Amino acid sequence: AVWVSLQQAVTGCRLAQALTQYCVGANYGWLLAEGLFLHKLLVLAAFSGERCLPAFLLLGWGEPIPMSPLCPHVPPHPLPNLVPMPPGGPVLFVVPWVVMRYLYENEGCWERNEKAAVWWIIRCPILMAVVVNFVVFVRIVRILVAKVRAHQVSRGDTRVR
Repeated sequence: AVWVSLQQAVTGCRLAQALTQYCVGANYGWLLAEGLFLHKLLVLAAFSGERCLPAFLLLGWGEPIPMSPLCPHVPPHPLPNLVPMPPGGPVLFVVPWVVMRYLYENEGCWERNEKAAVWWIIRCPILMAVVVNFVVFVRIVRILVAKVRAHQVSRGDTRVR
């Protein structure tokens, strides 16, 4: 049997915590990206999703990953090695959270959050994404209601008025 030292176990556990926080942040980032994408589809008549794909990848994953092997219909970036993209999305707050946890709250597996300031490094961007997504959601509902009403008025159906 292979025994893992306590330090290796704690390091693995902390890595799992950081990966969990990244996944939670990516989840909210993609939720926001999908809301913005839907809003753009409803507002702009000639919206091309391919043009905004790098921005959505940056918002969702934090790094623009090459999509060609996964989605053959999306062309790769014309200059993949010449145009470095800055990190975005969950990378922008998970990396500072890991550094702050290591410096100021480096105890156990990082499962407890005793210093609120360190915890807000993770929570603040997620709460901002939720607030922005709620505003986008309200705007999408207003657009859809206006389109349904306009369609029913053009048909002479006055029940929705």
